[in-house]
Amino acid sequence: METREKTQNRILIAAPRSGSGKTLVTCGILHYLKAQGLSPVSLKCGPDYIDPMFHKTVLGVESGNLDSYFMDADTLRRTMAEAEGDCVCIEGVMGLYDGVSPDGIAGSSYEAASLTKTPVLLLVDAKGAGRTLLSMVRGILEEDENHLIGGILFNRMSERFYAKIAPVAEREWRQAGFDVKLLGFLPELADVRIESRYLGLQLPEEVRGLSEQIKTVSEALSAHCDMPAMLEMMSGAVPLHAECMRIRDAAPSDQPILAVAYDSAFCFYYRENFALLRACGARIVFFSPLSDTGLPEGAAGLLLGGGYPELYAAKLSANKEMLHSIQGAVSSGMPVLAECGGFLYLHESLKDSTGKVYPMAGVVKGSCYPAGRSVRFGYCEVVNGRSEEDQFLIGLKGHEFHYYESTAPGDRCILRKTSSGEQQSALGGAGCQLWGFPHFYYPSHPAFAEHFVKKMKEYSNTRPV
Repeated sequence: METREKTQNRILIAAPRSGSGKTLVTCGILHYLKAQGLSPVSLKCGPDYIDPMFHKTVLGVESGNLDSYFMDADTLRRTMAEAEGDCVCIEGVMGLYDGVSPDGIAGSSYEAASLTKTPVLLLVDAKGAGRTLLSMVRGILEEDENHLIGGILFNRMSERFYAKIAPVAEREWRQAGFDVKLLGFLPELADVRIESRYLGLQLPEEVRGLSEQIKTVSEALSAHCDMPAMLEMMSGAVPLHAECMRIRDAAPSDQPILAVAYDSAFCFYYRENFALLRACGARIVFFSPLSDTGLPEGAAGLLLGGGYPELYAAKLSANKEMLHSIQGAVSSGMPVLAECGGFLYLHESLKDSTGKVYPMAGVVKGSCYPAGRSVRFGYCEVVNGRSEEDQFLIGLKGHEFHYYESTAPGDRCILRKTSSGEQQSALGGAGCQLWGFPHFYYPSHPAFAEHFVKKMKEYSNTRPV
């Protein structure tokens, strides 16, 4: 590991609140940068899985997460520094200063920007507001202690009103001593819209004409915004000092196969989790519980991530060959990780939103059902294990966001809710098999991934022929 200085053009797109259009505007900026002949890469603040999928639609490559709760400061800077490309666009999470608690900025987009000294573009949804926009922006600028906000962009504003408010905004912000530039506006684009559901935005493949929508946003940015000034903001980012390291992969002969469920039903994963598992020696092979008939040949571990299995319950239940394959793998002692949607899949049954019940894998002796509301939301951390064997889990951080409940949530560990300090029993399984509602971020506690891959190797050497 070595500390090095890296010159990196970068920007963080933030907003006063969720629903301001950050994802579409970020994708539009990425599209614009590509059209300029650049090679942009992207990151997403916070624990979100879906927004990075939209970035991938534009870039064709995976987007990563930049989360100041999951990562310490050095890891955060290293993640940023290791992002390859001509420039880095970071999509913020919720409001600029929103994080773990209202008491401070921990876990917020602003904390991530501060730790990496990244210029901030503030996207303000102007729909239904007038002069109040100036007061709102002024309040946000007054809290910008590190002077990171370099540009303001109004979203969903008419050209006529922008012509009226722009000179007033620039004059008043200048008189107040704010060194910030009004970059322009985006008109309301009638045919541009991404619908949401209970866990966030629809998945990219569900959005009709997504590529055309993103192109429309990109063209609107070119027409109504000072994009050269935005590029100047990006190039003005100070060099990043970070400890960078290159981890050697294990030799192919020493890489146990980790079967990872990846299809429309299971698609919520952190790129950094995969990177750490590979660094620990695992070889990842993807498979589809929807369409494949069994686990990949030679699998020595199983990872069932989050997603929307409830939307595909009939098809998952009808694939009996896959269910039997998973049952056999679990009963043989194969190391297993199942998170949220993957946890639902392991139950004896799953009830969908219409009330219809479908048989599932039967590993978890219980049923799962829609609660009709958000059951739990927010960051969490394993603070204790019920047995000595489970102490390796202590320190593992994750995030919960689910509208389903289980009759068998598990009591293997104690989780502490970060925002409130509330503790709860959670997680099931035993030994090298672990399942439950939290989505865990493995780099928050690398020993967890190391232990899991070690168990995979042991299983690979001793499993039945």
